[in-house]
Amino acid sequence: MNILEAILLGAVEGFTEFLPVSSTGHLTILEKLLGYRIDAPDVTAFTAIIQLGAVLATVIYLRADIARIVPAWCRGLFDAAHRGADYRFGWAVILGSVPIAIVGPLFKDRIETTLRSLWFVGGALIVWSGVLWFADRAATQRRHETDVTWKDTLIIGAAQCLALIPGVSRSGATMSAGLLRDLDRVTVTRLSFFLSVPALTAAGILQGVTRYDTIAAGIGWVPTLVATVVSFAVAYASVTWLLRFVARHTYTVFIVYRVVLGVVVLALVATNTIPAV
Repeated sequence: MNILEAILLGAVEGFTEFLPVSSTGHLTILEKLLGYRIDAPDVTAFTAIIQLGAVLATVIYLRADIARIVPAWCRGLFDAAHRGADYRFGWAVILGSVPIAIVGPLFKDRIETTLRSLWFVGGALIVWSGVLWFADRAATQRRHETDVTWKDTLIIGAAQCLALIPGVSRSGATMSAGLLRDLDRVTVTRLSFFLSVPALTAAGILQGVTRYDTIAAGIGWVPTLVATVVSFAVAYASVTWLLRFVARHTYTVFIVYRVVLGVVVLALVATNTIPAV
């Protein structure tokens, strides 16, 4: 992989990671258009690792919240008097991260091979658009961040597992589940950010450790690191913009975009313009 390709892929990852449009789906499509075999071990590892840039952007953006919640959770473990809202929210994020920690390793091989097909990517983009549309319009948004419970995040965390299918979107899955729990858009967006940290960090580090030599012999570590840095820079700007956007708008623009992209991808594969894998 050359540096320009790395910059392009890093920018796409950073911009789409927290939008409900599927960053993995976009990377998979773009990697195929650039001529890569999208189910190759070095390519799937690259896709997971560069997400660490977006994770770092999230941690920095949420640093004040993290600095408040983590100590509160630790104090609450040993003193019931400190088991307030931040303590409960800490547990909620932990429990919400459990489902994907179980499902991810169980279906790792299928996720990295069969589900990387552009047939699945295009189909998932379209199908989940319907779910996001329904959730966006059915939600009452009567509940806010202080109302979040462990049950909310466990359900949202279970929905996050569906994002292991490229095209569904981790943000789209978690936001849809949160809206159906009647949480407001800003709250579900922030929850999506919080739940992304353990999920994406674990996936990126695991791929980096287990496939260090595979990346070195394939895509290369220099392009991988460049893409990760670019992902961080673009993701930080995207996080700030997204929270402002969802505070004032529905997800309609993302839904329309997903459907159009999904139809285009399926049309290109169906006409053999590009191979599915």
